[in-house]
Amino acid sequence: MRKPRIRRPHSLAGRLFAMQTVLVAAVVAGCAAFGYASDRGQAEDSARREVTAAAAAAAASPAVRDAVRAADPAVALQPYAERVRHDTGVDFVTIMDRDGTRWTHPDPDRIGERFLGHTAPALGGRIFSETYTGTLGPSVRAVAPVTDGQRVIALVSAGITVDAISADVSRRLVGLLGVALGALALGGAGTYVLNARLRRHTHGMNATELSRMHDYHEAALHAVREGLLMLDGQRRIALINDGGRELLGLDGEVIGRRVTALGLPPALTDALLSAEPRLDELHLTDDRIVVVNTSPVSGGERSGTVVTLRDHTELQALSGELDSVRGFAEALRSQAHEAANRLHAVVSLIELGRADEAVDFVTSELELAQALTDQVVAAVAEPVLAALLLGKAAQANEHGVELVLAPDTRIDDGLLPAGLPARDLVTILGNLLDNAVDAAAGVLRSETAPYGAAEDPGRRPRVTVTLRAEAGELLMRVADNGPGVAPEAVDEVFRRGWTTKAGQTQGAAVHGRGLGLALVRQAARRNRGTVAVAEVPDGGAEFTVRLPLRVREEVRS
Repeated sequence: MRKPRIRRPHSLAGRLFAMQTVLVAAVVAGCAAFGYASDRGQAEDSARREVTAAAAAAAASPAVRDAVRAADPAVALQPYAERVRHDTGVDFVTIMDRDGTRWTHPDPDRIGERFLGHTAPALGGRIFSETYTGTLGPSVRAVAPVTDGQRVIALVSAGITVDAISADVSRRLVGLLGVALGALALGGAGTYVLNARLRRHTHGMNATELSRMHDYHEAALHAVREGLLMLDGQRRIALINDGGRELLGLDGEVIGRRVTALGLPPALTDALLSAEPRLDELHLTDDRIVVVNTSPVSGGERSGTVVTLRDHTELQALSGELDSVRGFAEALRSQAHEAANRLHAVVSLIELGRADEAVDFVTSELELAQALTDQVVAAVAEPVLAALLLGKAAQANEHGVELVLAPDTRIDDGLLPAGLPARDLVTILGNLLDNAVDAAAGVLRSETAPYGAAEDPGRRPRVTVTLRAEAGELLMRVADNGPGVAPEAVDEVFRRGWTTKAGQTQGAAVHGRGLGLALVRQAARRNRGTVAVAEVPDGGAEFTVRLPLRVREEVRS
């Protein structure tokens, strides 16, 4: 059995086309009817004026007055009336006695019969007009008095039949209908073109489908956590969802604003304005790390750009922690290797019968290893910072760099507020230490040292760390005796891409490198802190971070 065919509702464009066609047809028909009525009224008025003028002219003619006084007025008046009828184009000119007896008529057989119509106003000396049915059928006629001084001696009637008026209107109606049909065709063609364009833009969907798509569109925009941003051809925001507002830190009404007016970082603004597609680019805002993908849109009246944003902040933090763990593992591996070497040395000394020297060797190694641990544990009561310092000390030692804790370092237990995340502290101090160790290690690598630092075998690479509370702020200062930061690079030092990694020039944008200091500034700003860089008197760079110990609630919200 054949299944019944389900009819799909007409598209929005199709419905609009039908409605507009009916509307255009109704308007044209109404205009045509109005034009016909207006033309008929104008034709009747014109006929009334014509017959009035013809009757008045005949009544005022001296030849008519003279003929009326003759013994047989019809003999002279009939030819005269026919000439007037032909010359003026009226259908009849009837000249009659006061009692209505015709002296003239288009049909000579009707001469001598009584006039059909009203004559009283004319007998009173006044010209008047009326529509009356006479021997020739309905007609528009005028009756005028023929006077001899003050006395009415005869009457003249001129008329045009209604059939003649209708014939004239019909001729006009043909032209009117031609204009109406032309207007209908033109309106229909224009309506078709407009609706064809609308059909392309709506993809043939009907109103219900468009409404449903709008509802899904709104729900999807609010449900998707990733940021979605759409720019028009003028690089203004045409659409943005909640995730995009959050990731870009935008408040208030931004639809219609240009990207350059949003106050975003220059690198991110350039990425959004780029005419070329961007794929998985990392960019920093004041509070977040976002992955940006852009795709130019072409077609239609304007071109624009679709931008997707993903939050990379948590992933970057986890990646940093993973790097730290990997570094700790490498440091432990190195220390295990060194411990095995020392153990072999001790065993060899014992085998050689030098037990006292073996004891002295082990004691000195234990004192060196325990000294920094005791110093860190005594000065830094915050376990996360203490563990970070010990791990970074092992990494620094692996690179031949000495990590020194400043004498005035002091972080008491309970000093740090609960609103100051430990992750941000690790981000700040860990990245500063990594950069400082890399910079200090470059002292002994003149061939790869940034800015061509000279080799100085007698100058041991050193990184000095200061942690303390000062004027209601947490001060974290990391100084190294590396090549330092060039004066022209001070303004760019916290820009994404700036690096002190060995083999890379400071200030150069390196793919996948140079996020450390940018993350430091971001974390400091997130906690209402500041970051500053200065030169060390004996060479090197000094980075100072200050974070308020009283963290306001709105900072964490």
